[in-house]
Amino acid sequence: MENETIRQRLSALRAVMEREKIDYYMIPTADFHNSEYVGAYFTVREYFCGFTGSNGTLLVWQEGAGLWTDGRYFIQAENELAGTGVTLFRMAEEGVPTLHEFLKENMKEGQTLSFDGRVVPAAEGVLLEKKLADKKISFVYDRDLADEVWKERPAMSCKALRVLSEEIAGKSVSKKLAEVMEEVKKGGAEKLLLTKLDDLMWLFNVRGGDVECNPVALSYGYIGERESILFVQKEALCKETENYLKENHIAVRPYDSIMDFLEKEAGQETKIMLDKRHCSYCLYKKAAAGAKVVEGKNPTELKKAIKNPTELANMEKIFMQDSVAVTKFIYWLKKHIGKMEITEITAADYLENLRRQIPEFLDLSFPTISAYKENAAMMHYEATPENFKVLAPEGMLLVDSGGQYMGGTTDVTRTIVLGPVSDEIKCHYTAVAAGMLNLSHAKWLYGCTGRNLDILARAPLWNMHMDYKCGTGHGVGYILNVHEGPQGLRWRFVEGAAEAVIEEGMDVTNEPGVYIEGSHGIRIENVMVAKNGVKNTDGQFMHFETLTYVPMDLDAIDVTCMTEETRGYLNAYHKKVYEKIAPYLDAEESAWLKEATREV
Repeated sequence: MENETIRQRLSALRAVMEREKIDYYMIPTADFHNSEYVGAYFTVREYFCGFTGSNGTLLVWQEGAGLWTDGRYFIQAENELAGTGVTLFRMAEEGVPTLHEFLKENMKEGQTLSFDGRVVPAAEGVLLEKKLADKKISFVYDRDLADEVWKERPAMSCKALRVLSEEIAGKSVSKKLAEVMEEVKKGGAEKLLLTKLDDLMWLFNVRGGDVECNPVALSYGYIGERESILFVQKEALCKETENYLKENHIAVRPYDSIMDFLEKEAGQETKIMLDKRHCSYCLYKKAAAGAKVVEGKNPTELKKAIKNPTELANMEKIFMQDSVAVTKFIYWLKKHIGKMEITEITAADYLENLRRQIPEFLDLSFPTISAYKENAAMMHYEATPENFKVLAPEGMLLVDSGGQYMGGTTDVTRTIVLGPVSDEIKCHYTAVAAGMLNLSHAKWLYGCTGRNLDILARAPLWNMHMDYKCGTGHGVGYILNVHEGPQGLRWRFVEGAAEAVIEEGMDVTNEPGVYIEGSHGIRIENVMVAKNGVKNTDGQFMHFETLTYVPMDLDAIDVTCMTEETRGYLNAYHKKVYEKIAPYLDAEESAWLKEATREV
């Protein structure tokens, strides 16, 4: 069945392209700050192809269109692209060209490639210039063609900017600015152009609400030794916030004045440090026109990722309360399944309500993934009022969820048995649990990156000739984005891809999984913090401390598939779950948890 709405939108876009003599038009998933998740104003790629995932690039030309996305979204994208005329290109799959390879192979000499240069990172724009140089391709990057087609486009978000107290942040804005400027000067620059939203929020000790579930404000920062400038929408500021910024020598300029400002600064040949991964192609071109651009990683990124003692202490308290909520949810679900109607949506709503009862609760950290049976094979599935399943006392429900709290950001997944499951599913679940527990008990020498550690979680599945098409873990923000770098856990070597050494104080998720299309999906996820351990003549050894304490489902564990060591890990974890969580439960819940965490 054809999707006439999407086809008509693409037809309208192609008409504009033809008029403007544009041969190929590229639409990434991003805002002006290369954010992973974006506000409604920036959902251009979704508007033109219907794909709702958080990662993907749409390419449109007169004869066709293609969407490039990663393994988390293959099933979802195939479903959502049906009937649109858009071809799915499964990234990293054998025989599938990359976007760059496709352009190089298909574009003819002298043709024009266009994109909105405000939503394409400088690194990508510069790389495209190099890749297509021999074909003498023209680039048009100062036009947003969506504006001519998307007549009912939502307004750009502008929520209130609020100050985070030093008691919550753990470090004053003046100290953070001084530390960041030290790194800027070491890098040979005088100023720092900061465009990454969560880095800006961390640096200035403020939070916003311009992206759903991500407490960030649309803004830019221009950091100097004596004074810094925050470019932000005026309507986002109240008197208290304005006074706070003024007291800390932070000037305020209109959000949309950044281009004109940079043009003036560039004319003075200032040495400006910027990160091409996050700075837009447009801003990069503007800065490079006259200023001396010093390329480097945002010094804020690493400093933000290493949580300070205040942040860690607050996180420990918040994760405990969040774990109690999830444990209560599992108890409620198992008690009521088959006795009342529960859907994927009402189950998610019940869990959200439990979180809302926590005094520090602010918002969800991402829309809850509540996926029953085969829906769980789609890693980022989201039930809707038009498309959801009713739960029954059979199979499993995967729930991936988290909360934003004044004191931390949580992310936890449990796959919950609702009734009979096959021996194959039990085998898969046990392998996932074993991988998660193996990684939780890792010990390593300082200097390892996530690529050294990923195999510990993946090995039980690789031994069964199975894999999951995503990384094993990501950093988590502090009252910020649920996905945070530079740390991460993934196995694949990618030429030129950035890797970060795991530092003490970094948090990271631990979430191996199994995803069988048309059948089932399993994921078990905890958040851990890296800590220093023994230091001797061999070096500094490190380990993880777990923040999440929620029972795993013993109804899906096949002990014959576990080693004695892994059984020991499971029993030790469950003993801690009971000790930590039971005091917050009523008598009936506590009795259930005692059984749910019994030794195997």
